[in-house]
Amino acid sequence: MHDAPSVSYPVGRSRNADRLLSIIWACGACCAAAACYRLDDPDWRIGLLALSVVGAGAAAWRSTLRRTAFTELSFDGRHWSLADSAGLRAGVKVALDFQFSLLLCLTEARRVRRWVWLDRSTLPERWQDLRRAVYSRAPLAGPVAESRQPAASGSHHPLS
Repeated sequence: MHDAPSVSYPVGRSRNADRLLSIIWACGACCAAAACYRLDDPDWRIGLLALSVVGAGAAAWRSTLRRTAFTELSFDGRHWSLADSAGLRAGVKVALDFQFSLLLCLTEARRVRRWVWLDRSTLPERWQDLRRAVYSRAPLAGPVAESRQPAASGSHHPLS
């Protein structure tokens, strides 16, 4: 198997993430409306539920208006890093994969986790390289890697 390519990909506001959160909020609002309809007595619980739905919607709407600074996620063939993190190495795990959008969890040394959404529409020509890099295993280093290298041609297998 070939090593994953080096790739840099822009990270910023994700319209797909905004759409997904809007759909989840709308489903929650519909469930809350159904629960309010099914309650026999209108009481404080309906008010609390309605306030929760409106508050969650307002917070989500406000976050979509907020400008997110763009940065760049880079993979050099061995390590991941973010441009705004002074080149600190980061571990990357895929949390959600929708084929057209990825939610990644980045863990840098001595820092909190960062969750980033990446969209294919941001840079379609690098999307497949990014996906190959995200799903590739980190290359082995040291004596373990050397012991796993194929034997030179002409050498004999110990069992032959």
